[in-house]
Amino acid sequence: MQLVTERLLLREFVEGDWPAVLSYQQDQRYLRYYPWAERTEADARELVAMFLGWQHEEPRRRFQLAIELIDEGSLIGNCGIRRKPGNDWEADIGYELDPRYWGTGYATEAARALVNFGFNALGLSRISSWCIADNVAWALVLERLGFRLEGRQRRNEFFKGRWWDTLLYALLADECEKLEQYS
Repeated sequence: MQLVTERLLLREFVEGDWPAVLSYQQDQRYLRYYPWAERTEADARELVAMFLGWQHEEPRRRFQLAIELIDEGSLIGNCGIRRKPGNDWEADIGYELDPRYWGTGYATEAARALVNFGFNALGLSRISSWCIADNVAWALVLERLGFRLEGRQRRNEFFKGRWWDTLLYALLADECEKLEQYS
């Protein structure tokens, strides 16, 4: 499976993607909103192996795709849409991007393609996403796509020696404007 946008190729992971994943996951800017203090080769290999395993689900419920720059052919992050356990009408999305590419609009472009895929190809009724409340950039991407803030959970994540609030966003199929179609 793959989705193509103006600047990005969202494609299935392959085993050899782990070095690129490790490269951006070791960046301290990336690590800020995750519980890990560091990432290792074993961590990156395990993550990519998990994504590879999801490709063989029957029926497939989780799509985690590598984000690749079309012009350069380089992996700069990943994004995914995962159906909720026990239902076929709701999924959540997530994405992560190499910090060297923050502020470029790539996260919004990738997330837009996922939302389009979810509503048009998977026939979803609702797509949600949550983020650490301090991660303003993540929230802005969701808001640009029309997601609505549904709530704030106070102090529900504990890592790096402190409590973090999280925000829950959602978009309903009948609330969103027609998004661009990606193949």
